[in-house]
Amino acid sequence: MGILTRFLLQRDWLPSARPDPSLFGPPTIRSPLNLGRVYVAAVCYRVRNGEPEFLLVRTRSGHWTFPKGAVDRDASNADAAAREAYEEAGVRGRVERVPFISYRHCKPRWQSSRRNVVVVHAHLCKVQRLVPPGEEYRDPTWFSVSKAKRRLQKLRTSEFAAELVSVIERATEHILCR
Repeated sequence: MGILTRFLLQRDWLPSARPDPSLFGPPTIRSPLNLGRVYVAAVCYRVRNGEPEFLLVRTRSGHWTFPKGAVDRDASNADAAAREAYEEAGVRGRVERVPFISYRHCKPRWQSSRRNVVVVHAHLCKVQRLVPPGEEYRDPTWFSVSKAKRRLQKLRTSEFAAELVSVIERATEHILCR
């Protein structure tokens, strides 16, 4: 197991349950976990009629997902999440500084081999304004809690689908407890 993986799995300060590495096995030599990159997602939301709605974007292959990516030269992980929200969904909003959950992600084409599994730290982002995204194919779309769960589960293995459902559930709890 790589040093970064061990570090991420042993940290008590992460506000989510630690992933069980036995489900996915150790990262491969080519895994981004071994490269030391940090990945973040912006879980973009609004509240309509007292119920949260989530803004999801499409990948190039047509799957629905949260705006996410690696932390590059950003000042903080939250700034990286804000950048991803803007680039992929055209979102301007308030991003929380501390991630509310971390989840495992793998590109759909590699899910069966468990290659390139990364840990993504999710930050809530309250959407204040939308502009057209920089990547036109992203098609940002609002979904209710139940529809967001269904869209995120499509074409994913049960393990990865469960990870994304837990993100929606935890986000909903945080939003409604304010």
